[in-house]
Amino acid sequence: MHSWELTPSQAIDLQRTLALQIRTQPELRINQIRTIAGADCAFDTTGRIGYAGVIVYSYPQLEELQRVGRQGQVAFPYIPGLLSFREAPLLLQAFDKLEQLPDVIILDGQGIAHPRRFGIACHIGLLLDRPTIGCAKSRLVGDHAEPDQKPGSMTPLMHGDEQVGCVLRTRRNTKPIYLSVGHRLDLLTATTLIMQCVDGYRIPKPTRQADRYVAEMKRR
Repeated sequence: MHSWELTPSQAIDLQRTLALQIRTQPELRINQIRTIAGADCAFDTTGRIGYAGVIVYSYPQLEELQRVGRQGQVAFPYIPGLLSFREAPLLLQAFDKLEQLPDVIILDGQGIAHPRRFGIACHIGLLLDRPTIGCAKSRLVGDHAEPDQKPGSMTPLMHGDEQVGCVLRTRRNTKPIYLSVGHRLDLLTATTLIMQCVDGYRIPKPTRQADRYVAEMKRR
């Protein structure tokens, strides 16, 4: 763990350092996975109060096992590319309330598809030492061709000459989503898991329900 009281320039330097510890090899086979979680954050209108939520599901049944939330003040400003310094402290407090950490975590954000190869999925995965996937609704970096309309179609997300993720069509005639590895997984395993968590909607069930959960916390 490290200090969260950082300036933006210090946060950038830390990202570059921690990115060297990210592993993108498959350290867990799909048939070993028993639980999978979605995690997300929301903020009040001032941007100073955050709401973090984590929902754990059985895998592959996707039956809810536990949900936990955390509300608190947020100190770090909104800066593209530094999302984890704003959201991760509350998310980690929520994860700490779980009875047991899930085998895999899906986060609404980027993994290595990031200017410094260290998005929020990398940050959470490294600090919790868990396999993580970044599942974003929009891209932060990279270029790509449009995937076919058939669900499961994908195209590489390229940043320069490096593939940092993929663009995945989860539902016909809807926008694709942007996947990238966070930690301790490879892209093929991440893509397979995400498609198995798609239940008729564009966004996979774990992060879709986590998004609804934090929105509900915010309304309350």
